[in-house]
Amino acid sequence: MVCADLPRCGCPPKYPDLVVTTSDFDLAIIGSGSGNSLITADFDGKRVAIVEHGVFGGTCLNVGCIPTKMYVYAADVAHTIAESSRYGVDAELTGVRWRDIRDRVFGRIDPISAGGRAYREHGENTTAFFGHARLVDPHTIEVVSTAPTDAGPVTFTADQIVIAAGGHAQVPEEIAASGVKIHTSDTIMRIEELPARLIIVGGGYIAAEFAHVFSALGSDVTLVARGERLLRHLDETISVAFTEQAKASWDVRLGSVLSTVTEADGEISLHLADGSVVRGDALLVATGRVPNTADLGLDRAGVAVHEDGRVVVDQYGRTSVPGIWALGDVSSEHQLKHVANHEARKVAHNLVHPDDLRAFDHRFVPAAVFTHPQIASVGLTEAQAVEQGLDFVTAVQHYGDTAYGWAMEDQVGICKLIADPSTKLLLGAHLMGHQASNLIQPLIQAMSFSQTVPEVARGQYWIHPALMEVVENALLKLDLG
Repeated sequence: MVCADLPRCGCPPKYPDLVVTTSDFDLAIIGSGSGNSLITADFDGKRVAIVEHGVFGGTCLNVGCIPTKMYVYAADVAHTIAESSRYGVDAELTGVRWRDIRDRVFGRIDPISAGGRAYREHGENTTAFFGHARLVDPHTIEVVSTAPTDAGPVTFTADQIVIAAGGHAQVPEEIAASGVKIHTSDTIMRIEELPARLIIVGGGYIAAEFAHVFSALGSDVTLVARGERLLRHLDETISVAFTEQAKASWDVRLGSVLSTVTEADGEISLHLADGSVVRGDALLVATGRVPNTADLGLDRAGVAVHEDGRVVVDQYGRTSVPGIWALGDVSSEHQLKHVANHEARKVAHNLVHPDDLRAFDHRFVPAAVFTHPQIASVGLTEAQAVEQGLDFVTAVQHYGDTAYGWAMEDQVGICKLIADPSTKLLLGAHLMGHQASNLIQPLIQAMSFSQTVPEVARGQYWIHPALMEVVENALLKLDLG
C-alpha cells in the first residue's frame, strides 16, 4: 500500500499493516501534532496507537508556526534591504527566488515529518494508523484508511484515548461555493510561482502574517476584511496603530462585505457589497480555523462539545467521558502551539498519575503576530480591564524615545502596559515593533511569578542602550501612586 502523500512527504513506499493482532491498546492518540509528545518514557513497554489523517506532525510543523516563520524571516530580510536607504546604506533588492525560498523551508520540514512518521511506524511500543479516526464508543476507535487500498476500516480498543486532532482552515460558504480556485494557509506556501497580485480575505493574524510575507517578497497585496480595523482581538491601541501601518503598506479594504467571487482568464475578482471589485492572480482565504471535531464520532462516545465545536475539557484535560482526554486546538480556545505543548505535558503526566493530577495554567497566555511590525501580547486588554470593572493604570513607551530606537529610526514601535495600582502587578502587556515577541518575555515572567512592577523595573539591571529599555521605561512610566 502506497502513502498518498509520497511525492510530498517522502514517506517510504510501504503502508503499515492494518491488521491489528490484539484488540486493545493502553493508550490511543488521535493526532500526531502535540499529541505525539504524549508517548513518554512512562509508556515504555506499553502498547500505544497513534492515528493521523493528514501529514505527520500536525499543523505547527507542516502548515503553521514553523514554515510560516521561515517565510517571515526571508520577508524580513527583503524588507530590511528595501528600507536600507534611511540609514545611509544604498542597497537594492534585485530579485526574489520564490522556489528557492519555498524549497529551503520544506527541504527542512518534510524530512522531519517523514522521520517522525517512520519512527512511530516502526517504534517498539507504537502502532501507527493513517486514516480518519472515529469514536465508536468510549473505548473503541474506527480508522478508515486514506491509503489507496480496498482494505476496510480497522477497529481497535484502548484503555485511554487522547483527542489531539487539531483544527483546519475555515472557508466562508460564499467562497467555497463559487468554484474559484482558492488557497488557505495549508496550501499557499507550496505554490509554484509568486503571484503578482494576491488577494487576502481576512483581518486576523494569519492574514496579517501572509500579507507581510508576500508583500515583502514582491506581490501586490490587497487585504479584504469585514471589520473596521485589523487584528481586532488585540488591545485597541495596538490594533488601531497596526491598521494604520497596514494601510500604508498594502491595499486594505475595511468594512468589506463579500457579494460574489468569480474567475475568468486566470484573473480572480471579488465583488464587494459596496459595488467595488478587487482583482488578483491568487486568492488566499484567511478567515480563521475551526477544530477537527465534525466527524470524530464524539456523539457516539458521549463526548461533550462547545457550540463552536471544541471538545469540552476540565482543567486537567479530561472530557465529559472518563478515560477520554483532549488537548490543543481541538479543545482549547487558544489556538497556539505553545499552549498545546503545555497541555500535552500536563496530560502526559495525568494519564499515568490519576491520583496526582496537574492542572493547565492558562492565566497568562502570550501570543505573537509575526507580521510587520511584529506584535506580541499577554494578559488583559484595556477594554477587558474596563469590562471587568478593574482599577488600573496604563503607560505607553515609544521605541523611538529610547537610544536603540534612535539607532533604528523607529517611528512606529510602542509598548503599552496595564497595571493594578493597589497590588502593583501587571494586568496586561502589548507591544508592536521590532522583536516584540522577544521583548515581551520579561513581562510574561513578571505576570507568571507575581513580580510587582517596582521589583521588575528596579530589581535588576537593564542593559544600556539595548532595545529592552523600551520595556524598562514603560514599567517606570506606570503611575502606581
